[in-house]
Amino acid sequence: MTCFSETSRRLLKMNSPMCRRHLQRYADVLLWGLEKARKKPFRKGNIVVVRFDPAATELAEVLYERLLDRRIHPVQRVNPTPVMEKALFTRGDDHQVGFRPPGERRLLANLNGSIVLHAPDSLTHLARVDPGRIARAAMARKPLRDIMERRESSGDLGWTLCTYPTRALADQAKMSLSEYADQIVKACFLHRKSPLDHWESVFARARQIKHRLQSLSIGRLHVESRNIDLRITPGEKRKWLGVSGRNIPSFEIFLSPDWRGTNGVYYANQPSYRNGNIVAGVRLQFADGTLRSASAELGEAFLKKQIGMDVGAGRVGEFSLTDRRFSRIDRFMANTLFDENYGGRFGNCHIALGSAYAASFDGDAAKQSPLDQRRLGFNASALHWDLVNTEQKRVTAELSTGGRLVIYENGQFTEW
Repeated sequence: MTCFSETSRRLLKMNSPMCRRHLQRYADVLLWGLEKARKKPFRKGNIVVVRFDPAATELAEVLYERLLDRRIHPVQRVNPTPVMEKALFTRGDDHQVGFRPPGERRLLANLNGSIVLHAPDSLTHLARVDPGRIARAAMARKPLRDIMERRESSGDLGWTLCTYPTRALADQAKMSLSEYADQIVKACFLHRKSPLDHWESVFARARQIKHRLQSLSIGRLHVESRNIDLRITPGEKRKWLGVSGRNIPSFEIFLSPDWRGTNGVYYANQPSYRNGNIVAGVRLQFADGTLRSASAELGEAFLKKQIGMDVGAGRVGEFSLTDRRFSRIDRFMANTLFDENYGGRFGNCHIALGSAYAASFDGDAAKQSPLDQRRLGFNASALHWDLVNTEQKRVTAELSTGGRLVIYENGQFTEW
């Protein structure tokens, strides 16, 4: 773990963008999310890893203490700094880029919980790095992610993540650091005396919507906005997910569709920061699940390298809708976790290129083999990239019975 002198630590806390009360509440909400996300209850002696960027050290310390109080074994992992990341991709050879530290597989194979604290000190430091090298690193880590997905499917692992305010995030979102921190506090209900009560309320309301969606026999979903005309096929044996505790904040309701039934045009009007690069104005055209064309107003070369990462990177792994009545996020945050949960005036929808969520299988996902998943159209890839649209839109369910039903309009789910 990164070491700080006492003087450095005092200066860090003096300049903290979040007060102690909000840090304590943030930790409480993250642990609530972690418990909601795991099918099995946590027990004494379980292992939870806390991965964090150096800027989020304060929050990591509070979580560490909380986990110890619960008699859980916390394992801390500090993410590389922007300088380290850039050095790896510009100075490291192929073996170093794809290197996985000894012991990582063993840790993940025994892991019960994971909390990630995203607090970047730069969002564009890899802009001039070969995207192919970044893709190589992602593919090298995929076997580790597969281990976590198997443990999650069996109920042995729960995970959650959050964002901690940094000046880099605030600058890209065109806010002051204090304004950015206030957005996080508001979005996560940390200004409330009992934020967990508000999260439980959102959890219950989202469960009702998921139940109503699940009761429909949907053959296809038709998404229409100024720049979108897209049809998504949910597929067989699917269930709707969302507000599960896995992301803080999270207000989206989503599923992993049958990628083979994607047709039409999708447009992301929200910029996306990914792997130290910015991409904006992404336009994708699909035919029978295959990506026929992809363009971007900014960062097109990076986009094309990412979707060429592997055979599944140009397919849809997720379709999501956010109800503006849940979300208090009303500004661009330059952070996917918040931007994919944007409420604002018209809510948002997003698709993710790349890997699907096995948890969207309506049954025992732990018993599903990779072949079973492929047969049902669950996409597999080392990539998972959320691309957000906040335009006014209508989503119509084309029912298997032949009828049509508007399920989402003007930023919220309709009553039916």
